[in-house]
Amino acid sequence: MEKLIEEGFRKAKKITAVHARTFYFASHFLDRKTRQAAYILYAICRISDDSVDSETGSREKLDIIKNKIESAYGMVALDDPLLLAFRKVVDEYNIPKVFFDELIHGMYMDIEKTRYRKFQELYTYCYRVAGVVGLIMLELFGYKDEMAKKCAVDLGIAMQLTNILRDIKEDFDRGRVYLPSYEMTEYGITPEHLRDAAVDDRFVDFLKFYVRRARRYYSSADEGIRFISNSRARFVVYLMSEIYCAILTEIEKNNYDIFSRRARVSLLSKLFILMRVVFRKGYL
Repeated sequence: MEKLIEEGFRKAKKITAVHARTFYFASHFLDRKTRQAAYILYAICRISDDSVDSETGSREKLDIIKNKIESAYGMVALDDPLLLAFRKVVDEYNIPKVFFDELIHGMYMDIEKTRYRKFQELYTYCYRVAGVVGLIMLELFGYKDEMAKKCAVDLGIAMQLTNILRDIKEDFDRGRVYLPSYEMTEYGITPEHLRDAAVDDRFVDFLKFYVRRARRYYSSADEGIRFISNSRARFVVYLMSEIYCAILTEIEKNNYDIFSRRARVSLLSKLFILMRVVFRKGYL
């Protein structure tokens, strides 16, 4: 059994290394036990996302993932290394199943919903697919104040909004528009803007509005990171927040043209951010 669990940890590490380069970069500052657990939790979240986000994604595949998560929380015998490692982690850290229920609900939204009318609808989606991931990781890292929960959700919201802004073109090509139609109309933005990759003054103003909104969530999240118990995990969360927020800076540097160039944070920039976090947060 232990060999299968170790195999599960190795698989989770590979999934994280391939699909979450920023988190994988930051995770090396965690102790080994916490790092392994984080990889498992990320891997489960990732395969849930892939079940609807890939070209072959479907409700049937998501149903399978949902059933696997339920089996890991149950008493049935398991032979899947990834699920065995997942069961070990959620048992050891007492991670509530309700978080994964919310995550799955968010994934179903991706199947059922391709447009959002108001921000509250988008917020619900972001909470389910990213905010609860913050809560899951918080259970792993530990916390000293309940305020940490709100800030974990805010960081998830901020990061998901950042993903949405970065991936507007890719999402549109897949038939999805996450940006709320009500707010788009207020700024004079139509689906044709996205279809024609029109970076005019109205589109720039709209993206500026959303960049400010995302930054407010990053700022709110920053207030609670200090309540994370595990000092290494606290450093990793600061680092993740700074690196992800830097994607917004790259969007600004590209003059809000998210169509011709995908906003990325280079390895060199990540290293500069790493040093900035070390000095600003007093890790030296």
